[in-house]
Amino acid sequence: MNDAAPKPLQQPQLLPARVALPDDRTSALREKAAQTAALNLLDRERSLLQFNRRVLAQARRTDVPLLERLRYVTIVSSNLDEFFEVRVADYIEAVRQPGSGITQADLAAVAQAAHELIDEQYQLFNHEVMPLLEAEGIVVLNHAQRNAEQRAWVQTFFEQQVQPLLVPLSLDPSHPFPQVANKSLNFIARIGGRDAFGRENQIAIVKVPRVLPRVIRLPSALTPGYQGFVLLTSVIRAHLGALFPGRTVESFSQFRVTRDSDLEVDEDDVTNLRQALRSGLTLRHFGQAIRLEVVSTCPDELTRFLLEQFGLPEVALYKVNGPVNLVRLNQLIDQAEAEHLRFPPFEPRWPAGRLPVGRSIFEQLRQRDVLLHHPFESFEPVVQFLREAVHDPDVLAIKQTIYRTGAQSVLMDLLIEAARRGKEVLAVVELKARFDEEANINWAERLEAVGAQVVYGIVGLKTHAKMLLVTRRETVRPARGEGADKRPAQTRLRRYAHLSTGNYNPRTARMYTDLGYLTADPGLTADADAVFLQLASQTQVKPPRHLVTAPFGLHKRMVKHLQQVAEGARAGKTARVVVKINALTDPQLMHALIEAGMAGVSIDLIVRGACMLPPGVPGRTDNIRVRSVIGRFLEHTRVLYFRWGDGDEDEMLYLSSADWMSRNMFRRIELAWPVRDAGLRQRVIDEALVPYLHDKRDAWVMDSSGRYKRVSETGPSAQRALMQRLA
Repeated sequence: MNDAAPKPLQQPQLLPARVALPDDRTSALREKAAQTAALNLLDRERSLLQFNRRVLAQARRTDVPLLERLRYVTIVSSNLDEFFEVRVADYIEAVRQPGSGITQADLAAVAQAAHELIDEQYQLFNHEVMPLLEAEGIVVLNHAQRNAEQRAWVQTFFEQQVQPLLVPLSLDPSHPFPQVANKSLNFIARIGGRDAFGRENQIAIVKVPRVLPRVIRLPSALTPGYQGFVLLTSVIRAHLGALFPGRTVESFSQFRVTRDSDLEVDEDDVTNLRQALRSGLTLRHFGQAIRLEVVSTCPDELTRFLLEQFGLPEVALYKVNGPVNLVRLNQLIDQAEAEHLRFPPFEPRWPAGRLPVGRSIFEQLRQRDVLLHHPFESFEPVVQFLREAVHDPDVLAIKQTIYRTGAQSVLMDLLIEAARRGKEVLAVVELKARFDEEANINWAERLEAVGAQVVYGIVGLKTHAKMLLVTRRETVRPARGEGADKRPAQTRLRRYAHLSTGNYNPRTARMYTDLGYLTADPGLTADADAVFLQLASQTQVKPPRHLVTAPFGLHKRMVKHLQQVAEGARAGKTARVVVKINALTDPQLMHALIEAGMAGVSIDLIVRGACMLPPGVPGRTDNIRVRSVIGRFLEHTRVLYFRWGDGDEDEMLYLSSADWMSRNMFRRIELAWPVRDAGLRQRVIDEALVPYLHDKRDAWVMDSSGRYKRVSETGPSAQRALMQRLA
């Protein structure tokens, strides 16, 4: 590993079709496997698991408040759910396809790494986090730990709140194994004795409704001096026998199955994508089984029975020492009364120095562009920008892309209000935003109901670009001079835009780091309007002059810049690349990075999640450094910096919605835009790059084998410094 200190960035100005990749998931994996082998890259799936190890490490940090440490444990569970639902599902499908390049051994290696991570997670949960919470007076009581009064209360709760919703199913030829929904909580029991009809059906399934709370707080009167909680699984377990009167429960276990959750819709063969996806949502919960979780005490005969029912091999079985769904422990975090065990409250500020409160945002944007750095600065200026547009009678049209906004959204409410007020509203709604499909379908229907024009992007491509465009009619007064007062004022249309690296979601804007860009720049806004035109009409438009879009030119532009930098290094000029993204998995871009590094370019990659490019390989990636920053906020900003000389014209800095993944470059509508204002460029460098290159407290560095090591437990933290500087 090259431990040389990062070179300081120099003062930052502009400069750049499509290679089609297969849509089929298996074909894409086959091609990726071949390219990975050819370039000697790291495995993407194990890189994702490495990322979750770094997240889990947050739960070990003594400088992180205790309830937040528990939250990191639950985040890992949530991440792993999606990992199995999507990535492992693709892997399994690829293994079944001859010539895919993915073997049974590859799948076994990924499963082994997942097993090790999950075992480590439960070890940390049981033997470190929960005992420390108990020492703080936050106690989760199992049946054996509950006293007589507490047991009586729990029994009453079970009889009144739980049992009426449970329908135990004893299996026989007329009662087959039930449909078990994805990630739902269930119990399996072996029962002795005979049923009401004199038969010995031995296996029963109890499905637990999602409406039941998974964490229940005991009354304070029953827990003097501490906060007592019980888990729903413990409540049901203690009273499982009550569900089978006249019979004995001989053995039992919780279980949970994870299923393939990628919605497969043939967009070329449907007439209405929204209706097809809504139909598909009902089937998602019952896709192919991928993983089976049971408790560690589950008898072998029950695990074998469940594996057979779900058609799973032994490697897909995960025996865990605790609740089968740690994600639901978020309910404990929310209910616990212990503010000192949470992160101190943090309130993003309105950037009053750049957007004085009380003045029209349009008026201010006519004077200068405005950069917003979330969550250190408030997302409210974006909301206010749209609110002002909705209520301004001179605003004629509003266009916005919608990827993830959430089930409740003030921005979507404002778009609906704009349509009601008679403004032209175009909403490009991405219906295939994974796990947000239902919310987006609902918003699309509500927008259409009030007359907004709603389109769903381009068949075969996800619209991931983040754009909001406002068109306003403005009066232009004649220039002063003789007769000026007699000449009539004229009107013209002016556009205003917001471009962003993140989603239009005020809630996640408080948890994700992102950069937003408010502008009235005629070039940028005209390009944004052309992109909206293309998304709506699918007609050919002139290539944007300032914006760079995928799938048409973004990949090519990034490769070109890497080649420019390499040429600069060979000519003995200053050559520097800093890329801050969430994932690096595109083989061509990694190949270009390797070539640039071998030419002598100094390269820093700040990659939050999966990174398949190993740094520090002698003679190959000596000049490449890879680091990942895991802190209080989820790193989400995409910043791309290139320098290939010593002049101002030899430098480019972009903000982007795209990660460096093949899917983003070729199978999505993405956006990157240059930051041309020198002051704003320097601010991006000073806030989004330099602090992260020098972070020691939250940063991890990758070695040539793909393993990560935390830089230090002390020293500067980029996120903490930005919280102090901007808020």
